[in-house]
Amino acid sequence: MKLGTASHNEDANTKLQYYQKEDQVLLSVDCIIFGFDEKELKVLLVKRDFEPEKDKWSLIGGFLKKSENLDEAAIRVLNVLTGLKDIYMEQLYSYSRIDRDPGQRTISVAYFALIDLNAKNFDKIKIDSAKWFEINKIPQLIFDHNEMIDKAMLRLRRKALVKPIGFELLPEKFTMRELQSLYESILDKKLDKRNFINKVNLLDILDKLEEKDMTSSRKGSFLYRFNEEKYKRKSDEGFDFKI
Repeated sequence: MKLGTASHNEDANTKLQYYQKEDQVLLSVDCIIFGFDEKELKVLLVKRDFEPEKDKWSLIGGFLKKSENLDEAAIRVLNVLTGLKDIYMEQLYSYSRIDRDPGQRTISVAYFALIDLNAKNFDKIKIDSAKWFEINKIPQLIFDHNEMIDKAMLRLRRKALVKPIGFELLPEKFTMRELQSLYESILDKKLDKRNFINKVNLLDILDKLEEKDMTSSRKGSFLYRFNEEKYKRKSDEGFDFKI
């Protein structure tokens, strides 16, 4: 199996040499990594340590290797930064403006990922210059990275209104207040507490647990868990997720 794979790669590399007379363009992936800390939606940025645009804030990214496809490159880049695998990730958009990177002609394919910042398997970020920024306090970034984040936010908002994608940003057990704070962060607006709770209850895709979070008040707040099986059954019946 390994020998066959190596042979296939060699054949592919040989075929690539047929196009040496064509313009050579670099292909990179940039990852918009969203995280939620029970109160605010945030984006993970890194301070660039090389030219061009050294010491400026940037999305985490990397160049596509000959041995991988775009999804594999994005997973590798994310893993190098966070140590995480098997998290929600989605291809967003391609950026090909001729002068977007002053270093060399580069096309970038953007991805966005969703991370629960309090997850037990997320111990620490592996790059010292990385920092979480609140979504409304993002600095001026290099190249077209601000544009990438804006487009990712539009995609996230649109998806959050039709699918339970927001639960990817929450721990397994969460309070209704945490869920509301998440959707307020994503939608960038305040939501009426009573209306929000009524809408969520009508969806009937959460399990109310006997456990309580006692850190929020003396009485505590009941914890909930997303029931994926309920959601799948409802989706098969033409269920429309709306909050």
